[in-house]
Order: sequence, then structure tokens, then C-alpha cells
Amino acid sequence: MEGTVFTPALEGMKHIKSEEGVMLTKPFLDVCKQLLPVIDKFGAAMTLVKSDIGGNITRLENKYLSNPTQYNHLYSMVHEEVEAKTAKGSSSCTNGLLWLTRAMDFLVGLFQNILEHQDWSMSQACSDSYGKTLKKWHGWLASSSFTVAMKLAPDRKKFMDVIGGTGDINSDIEKFCTTFSPFLEENHKFLASVGMDDLKAS
Repeated sequence: MEGTVFTPALEGMKHIKSEEGVMLTKPFLDVCKQLLPVIDKFGAAMTLVKSDIGGNITRLENKYLSNPTQYNHLYSMVHEEVEAKTAKGSSSCTNGLLWLTRAMDFLVGLFQNILEHQDWSMSQACSDSYGKTLKKWHGWLASSSFTVAMKLAPDRKKFMDVIGGTGDINSDIEKFCTTFSPFLEENHKFLASVGMDDLKAS
């Protein structure tokens, strides 16, 4: 593998915004998609996260594909749903974007933990990030399934070897976290501006 598992995502992030600085739907979803192989390497610990992320990407992508010109800008689908008063529905694209962004927050937090706490086990890094990101939005059931899953996290060294490829994995993780976080923050700010950033899981 040329570079690390993060190489495609780092490349993709250069295209997330248009020249006018607007978030674009397809490039954003593509970067999220490029993280699925990284999540795969966690094995069973991340099955829930992976299906959640995959499902939300598919939902947003289907909407985008229904009219690529109209939905070229990531927030256009949300604006449309907010006006139609359908944004709060559990199958809305607004909800999809919200949960996709939260899952990405969790991954960024997890990778930051891996960098900053070299002595932590993988499940510790997962649980800490979960506690800071997704936990407060999850109901009891989702929360307990997550907690069980985190215990299945792989051995840290094995994981790092697998995702490292031929590149400098620590440097790529750091680049990924620093570059991707602002996009996620922007999503939250936008969702908050339309009153959609604090929806909880049913």
C-alpha cells in the first residue's frame, strides 16, 4: 500500500470546499467513505460505527445522486428539509448529516487519543473518545452496545502496523485530525444555525 490508509482521505480533503469556500456534497462524502477501510481494521469493535456511517453516507449520496446539480452543496439538502419541516425525521438527510458528523467526531477523537496517549490500550482510546463525543447523544441501549463493542478493540501495535502501510502513520493521523476537524466544526455550526445540532437518538 502506497502511503498509509489515510492517504486517500488526505488527498480528498483538498477538494471538500469549492473555490468560494462552500462545502461540497460528493467530496465530503468521499472522504467519509475513505475512512471505512480504516474502520474495518478495528474488526468487531467498530461494526456498529461502520454500519452507521455507511448507512448515513448512502442516504446522503442517494439524495445527491437524485439531482447532483441541486445538491452539489452539502447544506442544500438540509435547507430544503428545514423549509419543508421534515428535517427532524429519523430518515431525513439532516439527521444523516448530523449522525455522520458525530461519528466522524468520534473517529477524530479516537485517532487523537492514539497519538497523544501512547500508553493507552485501543479500547481505552475508543472509550475515552466515545465518552466525549457520541455518548451524550445515545440512548441507554446504543450506549451499552457500544461499551461492549469497545472491549473488542484490536491490539494497538498490530493495528498501527496494519494501517501504517509505507507512510509515516503518526504524521498522517495528525494531518488527518487537524485538517478534518474544521470541516466537522463547520457542519455543527451550520446544523446549530438551523436548530438541528442537538437531536438525540430515539
